[in-house]
Amino acid sequence: MVDRRRLADRGRLAEPGRLAAPDRLASGPREDGQALLLLVAAMCAALVAALVLGGVARGIGAKGRDQQAADLAALGGARAMRASYERLFAPAAIEGVPNPQHLDRSAYLAAARARALATARLNGAQRVEVAFPDGDAFAPTRIRVTVRDPAVVEVAGRRRSAPVVAVAEAQLAPGATSAFAAGAGEYRGPLASRQGKPMRPDVALAFDRMAAAAARGGVSLIVVSGFRSNAEQARLFAAHPDPRWVAPPGRSLHRLGTELDLGPASAYGWLAAHAGGFHFVQRMSYEPWHYGFTLNAGTTAVGYGDDGRAGLPSFVPARYAAPLAAAAQRWNVSAALLAAQLYAESGFDAAAVSPAGAQGIAQFMPATAHALGLDDPFDARQAIDAQGRLMRDLLRRFGSVPLALAAYNAGPGAVSACGCVPPYPETQGYVTRILGLLSGAGDSAGLATSLAVRLVR
Repeated sequence: MVDRRRLADRGRLAEPGRLAAPDRLASGPREDGQALLLLVAAMCAALVAALVLGGVARGIGAKGRDQQAADLAALGGARAMRASYERLFAPAAIEGVPNPQHLDRSAYLAAARARALATARLNGAQRVEVAFPDGDAFAPTRIRVTVRDPAVVEVAGRRRSAPVVAVAEAQLAPGATSAFAAGAGEYRGPLASRQGKPMRPDVALAFDRMAAAAARGGVSLIVVSGFRSNAEQARLFAAHPDPRWVAPPGRSLHRLGTELDLGPASAYGWLAAHAGGFHFVQRMSYEPWHYGFTLNAGTTAVGYGDDGRAGLPSFVPARYAAPLAAAAQRWNVSAALLAAQLYAESGFDAAAVSPAGAQGIAQFMPATAHALGLDDPFDARQAIDAQGRLMRDLLRRFGSVPLALAAYNAGPGAVSACGCVPPYPETQGYVTRILGLLSGAGDSAGLATSLAVRLVR
């Protein structure tokens, strides 16, 4: 007979269908104890993970708050710039007396910096940096705000600091995608009338010559439409709100007084063959009736410019007055417009070379200079003449000074692709600075109201 007590001393009795545990495990933990330990470990790991995720979430939340503070601060600084932008171009003195309307660049930037810092701190940011990416320009248009407040998170009972950097950049830019804000750029000079349709006087005289030539060829031209104000265009668009057929107000070239819709349809062939000889061009290939007058481009009648005044802006160095006047007269482009471009391009430095390789007073790239037949971009007289020719061509192509300026800076392809001043900070700043110079010379009214404030980063 087996002594069960002795067996019990040696180990556990075997249960039906189960082997007895070996002697070497007799003193170890049971299997259900191991499972409990694993469960506890898993719960601890989940708790730690939850704490870490909570810390990460708080860090993400801090990043969002800092980014909001940076965005609002950049917009606030840019709005301060817009409010005083035109004062940069007011003369510093009038008849020897300081002009209270003038604001120098350092004061202009200081006001924008103060507004940006105040806005950031109102939104909880503490470590704030303000910079101006184009601060060396004569009329800066961009402001950058960086917030470096660290995010403090608590993980497993320990407070930790995580670096957080939020950056925002805002810019002043032309206020409408088609180069003008609605209501801006409208011709406000004298009008002549042909067949009951208004137009600029010089356009009327050119139309007379063209109509007489057409009559000799057996074609009778009809003026279907001429100048239309922005208000009239708004009524047309409200009645037919389809931009494929009616341009929105502020975008129709008819507001410039240079555009004519001509008929009848039987005259389209004659116009296509002969209108160019009278300085009229077909603006859009799909509108065989729409012709625009291309001379005197760059005057107030087509947006901004010299408006026929003989004098150049006061910022033009005396040695460049004659070349500018000659180029303006030869190419029928405003001398004030050409002068403002040269100021923005090189500051009238005939020896200037940009990091990208643009050369001379008008900053021509070698390929562009070659295409224009410009042998020496560093010869100021030659370069100004080539600049006048190129701007004449761009004004004829795009029909607006801001778009022509954008094409000069960014290339015609970029402007054609969107029908706008492209959303490149450099190009938008370039156009804005030149329009500001023209405004300061008395050639544009209300520039600041047509400038938009945009986040670009």
